Amino acid sequence: MEKSVLTGLRANHFRHPLDLKATESLKQLPGLGLAIRTLLRPTAEQFFYLENIATSVLVGPHQLPEIYQLLVEACQVLDLESPQLYVKQHPVPNAYTFAMRGKQPFIVVHTSLIELLNAQELQAVIGHELGHLKCDHGVYLTLANLIALAASQLPLGPALAQNLQSQIMEWVRCAEFTCDRAALLVSQDDRVVASVLMKLAGGSPTLSPQLNLDAFLSQAHDYEDLSHDQLGAFLKQIRTQELTHPVPVLRAKEITQWHSTLDYQKLLETRGIHYNGDSTNKGGWRNW
Repeated sequence: MEKSVLTGLRANHFRHPLDLKATESLKQLPGLGLAIRTLLRPTAEQFFYLENIATSVLVGPHQLPEIYQLLVEACQVLDLESPQLYVKQHPVPNAYTFAMRGKQPFIVVHTSLIELLNAQELQAVIGHELGHLKCDHGVYLTLANLIALAASQLPLGPALAQNLQSQIMEWVRCAEFTCDRAALLVSQDDRVVASVLMKLAGGSPTLSPQLNLDAFLSQAHDYEDLSHDQLGAFLKQIRTQELTHPVPVLRAKEITQWHSTLDYQKLLETRGIHYNGDSTNKGGWRNW
């Protein structure tokens, strides 16, 4: 599949409006600076880096080169320098990004996630994680990963710590919508991104070939219908307020809707040059 490489792409070209709003609210929150200084010390940075380099496999040209190529191509599409990418043995399908204070950023992908997805879907996941780097989510994202474990120990008082945790979780959910857009910009196929979300919701290496994406997308309409009822809307709010990610059906609906917008199409047209998938062949590039 030929893709558009988005030269000069900036975060605000694709940032979700909810992400923008939540980020501004977060910056105004009392106690945020203290939480960052308390939790994100240099020793914490070094600990997480050493943990991954010691217990995971660093992907590169000579180590899982096919996965490495997915990373390289995704970075080219998003006009971003390549971070380190680690593969970690883990039974829970997941991927996450760690970046703060100008240190070497890295992405970690669990083996169970790789086994669950095909190559296109895996590249979409990598694109999602690169979205966090493109948007400079690093400090807040790392804080969110730590604060659930350490909020009660912060010298902020229980009420303030709880409020900080609630605001951080709200921001994370909004930031995920932005990074799903980054995944779409990398894959340039909304059904690939939606398929990832479907498999994360109810897939397995044996079940995934039997899943029906159109049936999954129709669930999103049923989920949205709950908002028309006051009790349903309340239950949705209670269900999601402690989650780190929006629910999969909502994310799938959001990304399929954005794919059909003029904003998405114009972004490909104004920023894109065509790429034939061979990063070594300069002749593969041409104006969009």
